[in-house]
Amino acid sequence: MEKSLLEQPLALPTLPLRATAPVSDEEAARLLALDPSAYWLEMARELTWVTPPTVAVEGILGDFRYYPGATGNVSVNCLDRHPPERTALLYEREDSLRETWTYGQLTDATARFAAALQELGVAKGDRVAIYLGNVPEAFIAIHACYRLGAIYSVIFAGFSASAVRDRLVDAQPKVVVCTDATVRRGKTVPLKATLDEAMLGLDVAHVIVARRVDRAYELREGEHDFHTLLDRTTRRAPPVDLEANEPGFIIYTSGTTSKPKGLVHAGLGFLAGAYANVKWSLNLRSDDVYWCTADVGWLTFPIFALVGGLAHGATHVIYEGGIDTPTPARPYEVIEGYGVTKVFTAPTALRMLRRAGDAPLAGHDLSGLTLISLVGEPLDPETWHWTQGKLGAGRVFVNNTYGQTETGTAWASSMVGVTGTRPGSCGQPLPGYRARVVRDDGSEARPGELGALTLTEPFPCLARTVWGDHERYVQTYLSDFPGSYAASDAALVDQDGLLWVTGRLDDVMNVAGHRIGTMEMEAALITHPAVSEAAVVAQPDELKGSVPVAFVVPRGDVELGSALEAELGDAIVRGVGPIARPARVIVTPTVPRTRSGKIMRRLLRDLLVLGEVRGDLTSLENPDAIDVVRSRISGGDA
Repeated sequence: MEKSLLEQPLALPTLPLRATAPVSDEEAARLLALDPSAYWLEMARELTWVTPPTVAVEGILGDFRYYPGATGNVSVNCLDRHPPERTALLYEREDSLRETWTYGQLTDATARFAAALQELGVAKGDRVAIYLGNVPEAFIAIHACYRLGAIYSVIFAGFSASAVRDRLVDAQPKVVVCTDATVRRGKTVPLKATLDEAMLGLDVAHVIVARRVDRAYELREGEHDFHTLLDRTTRRAPPVDLEANEPGFIIYTSGTTSKPKGLVHAGLGFLAGAYANVKWSLNLRSDDVYWCTADVGWLTFPIFALVGGLAHGATHVIYEGGIDTPTPARPYEVIEGYGVTKVFTAPTALRMLRRAGDAPLAGHDLSGLTLISLVGEPLDPETWHWTQGKLGAGRVFVNNTYGQTETGTAWASSMVGVTGTRPGSCGQPLPGYRARVVRDDGSEARPGELGALTLTEPFPCLARTVWGDHERYVQTYLSDFPGSYAASDAALVDQDGLLWVTGRLDDVMNVAGHRIGTMEMEAALITHPAVSEAAVVAQPDELKGSVPVAFVVPRGDVELGSALEAELGDAIVRGVGPIARPARVIVTPTVPRTRSGKIMRRLLRDLLVLGEVRGDLTSLENPDAIDVVRSRISGGDA
């Protein structure tokens, strides 16, 4: 990576965040140096247990138990232990429907819905599929599962029927909970109709439908209305006492060539990791009004809202729909209207706001906002500076973090209010985690040297297995570097110990013997005023091994042509060096994206090299982009 990025001045915690920091600098240093097992025992004392843990860990990666013998319940930690009169949820839909829920109301509804599930035959260990958007019913249904010890599986509301079916077939749920529909960017997305198609020929005992968009939606014979079921249930199910390693949920990750992997997370183990993650990455306090913009179907939301967020007792803003609908000013209206103090979002969302320009910000009072944390993909420094300087008016701290579905936390981050960051980096490994960047032979890389990111010790929120296929878990995550978890991401550590994750290892290219990651090339492109977004992929080359090819989405008012493409190639050379000059710059009006907004670089690489896309497409939001990009690659104007 270009030295100028690694040598930027550190961005230090702002004074308001430092004044409310969860620990002193000295205590932070102690925790960072502490043996992970000792640290996680200390962290466990901040949670509520029936049988507190006395031992941190037994076993090794691939076969370990955290807090063996300790018992408790996730829903008690997230709901019951907070003052019942405190506001838990401030729900808003893009068509301005609003609801407010206190912790008392949410606890009561959760306990009654858990009782309703019991009456339908759901018991500890049974699976419940959750096919919902960002709605209060998602909180109720998921915490009802935690209360019973049922294993829930969240299915993203934007998935196709075939993707939903794959997940149902694998998890074999006894109950599916869904809404009739959701709304997104002014359109109605018919979830129940998609579910009906997905369930053809499948044997699911019960379907529970929350009618939120069309209250008159007609249920099929034998189906249950969510609110009718809830209203007629007066019994409150007591929380089941669960051992710390018993499974809490299954969450699926998309594979590139095979069926999605159902990762299994322990209930209380995940709670411990998520609680600690929110403490350090957000320093979330009971007086915060906090907005996590992620979708309930991605693990970011359970970590930073459903479990980790609620465990800290803050007030959560929950938004259903496109955050830029009906105008790009909507996020600023939400922040101003609710007095939001902290936001957790994704680099994609910030780039979207930046692309819309500064005009939507005008006239909005965001002075209460102190922190924007984010996760999801590499963050370019240009967007970091725009967020801190323009959106945050120099008042906010921008905390870029790094984690994976498998790790159950964004385990690399600033310790908010305590440690600084460098624009574009991911902070440092938080207490309780031991990371190494290694070369292909497993030896540790030097500071500044790009390599493979690994974790060397178990931690409570690490996924324990793949549902029904532990051998796949071992082969996928533990075989590349025996004794370590392999993240399959390329990274480096700078001179201050800050982590830089540059993308997937597949995106690291070897150009004439030089290993180059895509992050710094994309960052150089985004500094050009004509560029809205950029993605760089490797193309095989007989002479150099591989060469970079850049895909660029321009701003709407720029003049396209060969002169612009040459300028963009020069921008990469200036930012990274002559070795990184792209073989081609392909300007395209759109690129394939996931439903969470990430550019699908794998598909760009397939189109460039193979002329077609392969592998799992269940997370692709805009299939029309494939033909557009294919035409641009071949020199067309489509």
